[in-house]
Amino acid sequence: MMHFLISLLLVLSSCGPLLSCCNAFASQSSYIKTRSNNHLLSASTSSNGEEGAEISSLLRPSYDIEPIPLRIGHGFDIHKMVPLSEAGQPVVIGGVTIDHVDQKWIDKDGKYAENPGDIYETQLGVLAHSDGDVIYHSLVDAIFGALTLPDIGQVFQDTDPRWKGCDSSKFMEHAYDVMKYYGYQIGNVDVTLILERPKVASFKPGMKANIVKLLHTTEGRVNIKARTHERVDSVGELRSLSCHVVVTLEKVTDDKDDDKKDGGEKKEKFGF
Repeated sequence: MMHFLISLLLVLSSCGPLLSCCNAFASQSSYIKTRSNNHLLSASTSSNGEEGAEISSLLRPSYDIEPIPLRIGHGFDIHKMVPLSEAGQPVVIGGVTIDHVDQKWIDKDGKYAENPGDIYETQLGVLAHSDGDVIYHSLVDAIFGALTLPDIGQVFQDTDPRWKGCDSSKFMEHAYDVMKYYGYQIGNVDVTLILERPKVASFKPGMKANIVKLLHTTEGRVNIKARTHERVDSVGELRSLSCHVVVTLEKVTDDKDDDKKDGGEKKEKFGF
């Protein structure tokens, strides 16, 4: 029995460095991938008086973000599309991986085809620091813009290794927390996705469902449109894809305050 215990202790001691490495990797992955460990968030009280997310000083400007009833924001994003072997990651739009047949990509630099400008048939991927989700990035920018806050590139910098290959739904979750912190909710979302190929019509319901879930809203408040670029410029040559998003934010009001206000108006008008 003693020999067994000694052998066990020796094995465990030899595994120590490996276990430490695994724990560090798990800790770092959790830090990057989960909202609770995001360096931009911690426990605090929102403008509505609810316990929730506190945002970093970067997203807490020195001026007041006035509680106006309606705010409007616009977001835009564009990313290169290249052969999948070069991108190292697929085309992900609105949280949906766009499966497709080989596409006729214009090899402007002649890196893959025989001559510059020739067509090269290939699977496509998005070249980006994170997963390159143009809808999510545009939406986050639109929400920050509506709240007069810095853009997504300042908040999630593309030089920060924590965001390398990051699932952009994490950026969406943070944008929702920021919106809620300032006492707003989604009024409506209007997305215009611009890419020549691959076709995305069959993927749009999945994109919409993801947005509805991440922003805690309803289907009647989210719209996704997609169009080509008529074979013009890099988008038309399948070398990039882009997206515009317009969003409105509504100030969340206390139902009790509304009831009191309505009651006061009725009493004043009708005398009871």
